[in-house]
Amino acid sequence: MNSKSVLLITACAILVSSPAAAQDKAAATVAPPALKAKTDYCKTCHGLEGQGFRGSVPMPRLAGQQPEYLANQLQAFIDRRRTNPVMFNVAHVLDPAMLKALAAYFQNLNPRPLGGASKALVPEGKKIYEEGIPSANVPPCASCHQPNGKGADAFPRLAGQLDDYIYRKLTNWDKERGQNKDQPDNSAIMQPIAHDLTEAQIKAVAAYVSQLD
Repeated sequence: MNSKSVLLITACAILVSSPAAAQDKAAATVAPPALKAKTDYCKTCHGLEGQGFRGSVPMPRLAGQQPEYLANQLQAFIDRRRTNPVMFNVAHVLDPAMLKALAAYFQNLNPRPLGGASKALVPEGKKIYEEGIPSANVPPCASCHQPNGKGADAFPRLAGQLDDYIYRKLTNWDKERGQNKDQPDNSAIMQPIAHDLTEAQIKAVAAYVSQLD
């Protein structure tokens, strides 16, 4: 394994081993009616069970997502480390307790994946996910996102995520993630990986993880 892959995997291990936020305690500080109002609003785009939704653009699955990752991403929208005008408008009104309460709520949902990806791409995607692409310095996706695709702590769940959403994010990584250079975050780990994957390889990996339950 080359040094670049070793460094990426080591960074994953360090971030996963760091203490997670106290999600349950935060959820307890938010009044149930207030939390329900926010989750109902989220579901208008992300699906009634947080399973994601395909409209004019794919809306990501939130169900089963790692709470630390989800809270971090909401904060990234607020800080403009991650660029999305719609999500900035949604997130900037949320206080820290609500961020964590929403993250804890969606973690506990577990609908079936929406599916829809080409099954013909799954075998190649599985190979990349489990073994990486040594010739392109791409480490196995499983090294950070776990063999079952459910992520850990700061690293997101990919299992059941909409394949077209994953494709759009990875092919647009540099324009959306890590936009505040004064506040770097773990999105920097994915930048070289997204850059080194071809569009065909991205589609294959996206197809594979989208059907994981």
